[in-house]
Parts: sequence; structure tokens; C-alpha cells
Amino acid sequence: MNPDYKEQDLLDGLANGDKTAIETIYKENFNMVQSLIINNNGTIHEAKDVFQEAMIVLFEKARSGTFELNCQIKTYVYSVSRRLWLKRLKQLNRYSTEMENFSELVSVEEDVEEHEKRDEEFVIMEKAIVNLGEPCKSLIEAFYIQKKNMQDIATEFGYTNADNAKNQKYKCLMRLKKIFFSQYKNGK
Repeated sequence: MNPDYKEQDLLDGLANGDKTAIETIYKENFNMVQSLIINNNGTIHEAKDVFQEAMIVLFEKARSGTFELNCQIKTYVYSVSRRLWLKRLKQLNRYSTEMENFSELVSVEEDVEEHEKRDEEFVIMEKAIVNLGEPCKSLIEAFYIQKKNMQDIATEFGYTNADNAKNQKYKCLMRLKKIFFSQYKNGK
């Protein structure tokens, strides 16, 4: 099988949640990441954490539909893991100058930073939803998380029709947006 084709199949499988693709990526890459972390002041537990974070970055990229992998998956996972580990070492004040001398295999700083920013935004959104109050919180969750249609929501929440439920959902969204951006602007 063509190696490039196999790599694309693995990425497509990862994006679609294919268990075999995920296991293959794990088996082919975890030991490499584990060696990187353990040989640079880390533990097996930290290696698992870093590898999991790298897999999430790769998964999100694969799901985006616009991601073009210009190297092997192994190279990308290693680069993301290395970047995440360097950042964690700096935070823990265990940074080694030996790690500084590794050549950058793939530029992934923007990918990692984008992933971290998105995580922060999700945390802010969770707080905003908690602060939204009822019935807005339940209405938003019914529509966006439980994927209920407006007629079902109208019945469940006691609105006279789907249009009234839709108007209430809009008002709730505007309120959620206001809370979210207020928290976002104020630094969480």
C-alpha cells in the first residue's frame, strides 16, 4: 500500500472516529512520545497526558476538513507532543537546554495555541451557560445538545407554537452571547 495513501486513510479514520485507525495511530506513535517525555524529565503518566493532548490536536485538525498533512503522522504527533512538553516543562520549571537544541520538525505552534484558545473559549462558554439561568439554559441545551426540533421544544416548555419557542430561543441566545462576551472581555 502507498504510504501516503495509508496516512490519509488513518487521518480520515481518525476524523470519523474509526476505532482501528485510532488504535493504529496510537500503536505507531505512543512509544515515540513516551520516550521523548521520559528522556526529558517526564513520567509515563505525563507521557500519556501529552500524547492524549497531541491526539486531540490531530483529531481536531483531521475533522476540520481543511487540514493538509505535509509530513507523516508520526512527525506531526512528535512535533505537537514536543511543543506541548516544552511548554509544560517551562511551567514546571524543569526546562532542559538539551530540549532546546532539537530541530523543529513541523511548525505546530499556531495549531497548539489555537487549540488552547478554543479550550479556554469552551470554558468561558460553559460558565456563561451556567449563568444563563432557566428556562434559557434548558432551552439552549434542548436545541443544540439534544438536537430537538422547535415543535418538540414548544410542547416541552409550554409555548403555544414553534414560532414562539423559536423567538424565545433567539432571546436566550442573545442573552448567552452578552454573558459570554462580557466574561470573555473581562478575562474569564
